[in-house]
Amino acid sequence: MLPTVILPGYLESAIAYLPLQQALQQLGFPTFTVPLRRRDWLPTLGGRPITPILQQLDRTVKQALKQSNTTQINLIGHSAGGWISRIYLGEKPYLGRKEIESQALCHAHPYIANLVTLGTPHISQERWTRWNLDFVNNNYPGAFYPTVRYICVAGKTIFGSRLSSKWLAYSSYQQTCGVGNTWGDGITPIMAAHLEGAENLIIENINHSPRSPGLWYGSAAVLPSWVTYLS
Repeated sequence: MLPTVILPGYLESAIAYLPLQQALQQLGFPTFTVPLRRRDWLPTLGGRPITPILQQLDRTVKQALKQSNTTQINLIGHSAGGWISRIYLGEKPYLGRKEIESQALCHAHPYIANLVTLGTPHISQERWTRWNLDFVNNNYPGAFYPTVRYICVAGKTIFGSRLSSKWLAYSSYQQTCGVGNTWGDGITPIMAAHLEGAENLIIENINHSPRSPGLWYGSAAVLPSWVTYLS
């Protein structure tokens, strides 16, 4: 089985993904989580470049390749980690709005056999994230690289509503895809979590975050729904 790298979601640390890492290891996948701390995200706030996260991802991927003595890995990106992974696969210069010189980590797609995105908002109406998401969608639309298998997993748990109990989901969905009255995982609507040309999955009754109560994408009971797509 190929080594597997997990990229945490926005403002999340590697610690929250330890149960997922251990579960994958028990299934036979040598697994590495990008060793992010919550404060590592601070330089990216306000729509600033996510170059620091790309750099840590690159170091972890190279570590996994070296330690496993292989040429390819599985890459799992949760939430924002999914679209950041799509930038990482790319070969066009990634230049943040305030960066003078490109610091892109280019041409990583030959190292990736399977890219799994979990609850990733692949589109956004929010001004803080539009620049980065426009960059990835304009340059690498859909399941862009034919040599990479894209698996996009969405949750169908909460239908957004203006009612107080569903307001957070409604607001998040609306900021993401422009529609609040739709299904999603409480944060990411289904219509934003899928990509054209990918193997798009929908799992019911799972929450967005590893810190959410109940089941989330990486729970042991949920893994059989998507882990079979890994090599």
